[in-house]
Amino acid sequence: MPDIPKQVPTAPEQGPGVVPGREADDGTTILERVPQKTQPPRLYQVLLLNDDFTPMEFVVMVLQEYFRHGLDTATQIMLKIHHEGRGVCGVFTKDVAATKVELVLAASRRAGHPLQCIMEAA
Repeated sequence: MPDIPKQVPTAPEQGPGVVPGREADDGTTILERVPQKTQPPRLYQVLLLNDDFTPMEFVVMVLQEYFRHGLDTATQIMLKIHHEGRGVCGVFTKDVAATKVELVLAASRRAGHPLQCIMEAA
């Protein structure tokens, strides 16, 4: 039977979260783990912008279908967009916000409306 070479254990690599520790009495080094602090992902607001051509019913439908708002909330947001020029549809992570913007823009183009949807850092 062929001899299988024994693998010699190696010291763990020093990466993020591992700091050099102290030496033990037998000459080995003890590494200490430091918990890493991660930042929560940045959030982005998805906004609809007012225009003079998109019907209010279409805006309410977009708010219900793509942002899961109820009829009353969607109507309130639509009125805010109508009176103030823009309104927040929701706050999401960057990827989700970008996807929602693209979905709304595609739906408004399919319906033949010039509705604008943008995202801004919250």
